[in-house]
Amino acid sequence: MIAVHFDKPGGPENLYLKEVAKPSPGEGEVLLKVAASALNRADLLQRQGQYAPPPGASNILGLEASGHVAELGAGYQGPWKVGDPAMVLLSGGGQAQYVTVPAELLMPIPAGLTMCQAAAIPEAWLTAFQLLHLVGNVQAGDSVLIHAGASGVGTAAIQLARMVGATPLVTAGSQQKLQRAEKLGAAAGFNYKEEDFSEATLKFTKGAGVNLILDCIGGSYWEKNVNCLALDGRWVLYGLLGGADVNGPLFSKLLFKRGSLITSLLRSRDKKYKQMLVKAFTEQILPHFSTEGPQRLLPVLDRVYPVAEIQEAHEYMETNKNVGKIVLELPQ
Repeated sequence: MIAVHFDKPGGPENLYLKEVAKPSPGEGEVLLKVAASALNRADLLQRQGQYAPPPGASNILGLEASGHVAELGAGYQGPWKVGDPAMVLLSGGGQAQYVTVPAELLMPIPAGLTMCQAAAIPEAWLTAFQLLHLVGNVQAGDSVLIHAGASGVGTAAIQLARMVGATPLVTAGSQQKLQRAEKLGAAAGFNYKEEDFSEATLKFTKGAGVNLILDCIGGSYWEKNVNCLALDGRWVLYGLLGGADVNGPLFSKLLFKRGSLITSLLRSRDKKYKQMLVKAFTEQILPHFSTEGPQRLLPVLDRVYPVAEIQEAHEYMETNKNVGKIVLELPQ
């Protein structure tokens, strides 16, 4: 089969398509023939040599995919049949023509969605769902500050926060991104390049601050985050795009707010946790992608590339211009 490959860590120019052995599904697994796979920041970090896959995971890039069930592992007795369309959360391996996956991590593709739209759901939407509900304990009436509000996770978190009756606020780096976020349901958006998002957040909340922050930035935002966190607020850290170092009195400022700093990663979670997450998401959230009306959820696609243009896709993601997901189509 064809898969995205790189021989040494580095820039996008190191990526190419390579013929590799097609995997076989083990016990309790299925083989998915991949139609599309979305790009994630983790793919860029892995390509740069900064984010190794978890032990036992495929070295091939790709944390989510959509396609059709091609083969069932030995002794599989579950509901999935050969030919069924499905989308899946992965620890790696999605950017190839075939990938093996534990059957419990498969999700049905909501009616009316294309394979490319479906590929944009698993990693981003499960991450947003996990951060808001399982980690951040979001409640109706909460105000939620979502950094990188135009990203895949950001565009999902806006819609999920709205659905539960919370008020989503976002940061982003351009007017176009803020406008798109507000169309998806953000109550307000702040351009971090042009204003202090912390002061703008405090102004919007009339000095109270936000109950929950979803933060993929880290180091460079710590002081502003604590500044606009409400008393007893939860600050959920799930990425370090702004660096890992903190200089200053983080603990005393957080203690003064009685704030909680919670960290979370999804890729390195064990199979049992991911099964629980996929089950909860499938039952509680997935039906809303198919229903018409104000509660309808929508994966946001920015661009679709044929997988042969993998270098261009990585280069585009590195410009930070995308609103929503960048998706790769695999040859059928």
